[in-house]
Amino acid sequence: MLIKVLAAETTLTSATNVSTATVVRVINTSTAAVVTRKDSTGATIGSFTMAANEVAYVEKEPTDTLEGGAAFKAVKVAYSI
Repeated sequence: MLIKVLAAETTLTSATNVSTATVVRVINTSTAAVVTRKDSTGATIGSFTMAANEVAYVEKEPTDTLEGGAAFKAVKVAYSI
């Protein structure tokens, strides 16, 4: 997989749309914890648990937010398979 970084990395300490990303690379730098995706009204769309040191690519709408804590580092990316 080839990724193109499109913004500065941030944390998921509070709800963020990660630079209005549609694809986000997330890494969990601590123990297993939950990432929550919410729509623009703040309603929860879904959530998932990430293990320590796991990397995930999350597809979302530009106005959707992700939240999970300071151990989650997130960046807007483009990708190609």
